[in-house]
Amino acid sequence: MHAVSVREKGFTGLKNSEVSTGNVIKGIFWATIASAMFGVSGTVLQFISQGQSIPTNWFLSARTLGAGVVLLMISFILYGWKKTFSVFGSWREVGWLVAYAVIGLGANLLTFYIAVQTGNAAAATILQYLSPLFIVLGSLLFKHDRPLRSDLIAFTIAMIGVFLAITRGNLSQLAIPFDSLLWGIGSGITAACYVVLPRPLVRGGHSPITVLGWGTFIAGIIFNLHQPVWVSTPPLTGTLIASMATVIVFGTIVPFSLILYSTHFAPSDVISIVDAVQPVMTFILSIIFLGLAISGAEVLGSVLVIVAIYLLQRGRRNTVKEL
Repeated sequence: MHAVSVREKGFTGLKNSEVSTGNVIKGIFWATIASAMFGVSGTVLQFISQGQSIPTNWFLSARTLGAGVVLLMISFILYGWKKTFSVFGSWREVGWLVAYAVIGLGANLLTFYIAVQTGNAAAATILQYLSPLFIVLGSLLFKHDRPLRSDLIAFTIAMIGVFLAITRGNLSQLAIPFDSLLWGIGSGITAACYVVLPRPLVRGGHSPITVLGWGTFIAGIIFNLHQPVWVSTPPLTGTLIASMATVIVFGTIVPFSLILYSTHFAPSDVISIVDAVQPVMTFILSIIFLGLAISGAEVLGSVLVIVAIYLLQRGRRNTVKEL
């Protein structure tokens, strides 16, 4: 989706009748919770990568396919077979679903992982959080829309906060190989895609759980075509199983569901900016559980992200009151 003028068209993808302070705040709240859960998952991913010998391709195959199967089972229980398969009711909806699965979910998981693998997590995270910029640029290029001034201010402050929190203000940590830079930019673009692409399906009446279930399942099938989960399987220890379950539930199923749910209430650019909570949560948990040393720049970065979210909420609230 794209940023639009509230006065002219209402919020991105939302009808004017749906625009309200409560809705926007609700969307920001659920997107923030989702981002925090991604942060929890990020900490567990660090534990897995450092303490467990798991092939990258096998991990992606197991994570996406496992999450897809669980989500579809939940959809079957909640909505029945008919509504679960209704997303295949037209070729247009199938196209959006496949695009979401391939360009959004699957591509984002892959590009971000490779960006970390070929460079470092700090740079990869910063590049991924360029996703709001890509959404805004998309609106400027294709829809000739203009973002709200409060969004731009909040975006700028959030980006500065993320930079400080991840790099400790040390520019030398951004010295990464060119291929890692490309993969990182790709992760930023695909992060925007997994916010934007499912919105036509959700607005069309399909449950976020159903859309996410089919999206992750299709992405899982694609990953398994390259690396089946039954090939080169690592030793299934209790620690590995518990870690994988945490990543699947709190790093895939719940947060992606909340992101989709938040699109009922807030525009894509707002959701993407709030997503900056993830790295802050990651480094806080790393301090507590992984013994990460904290610096003043990291504390300042966390404060700036919180301030950005506050400004975002206040800016949207004031704009709605003016309608």
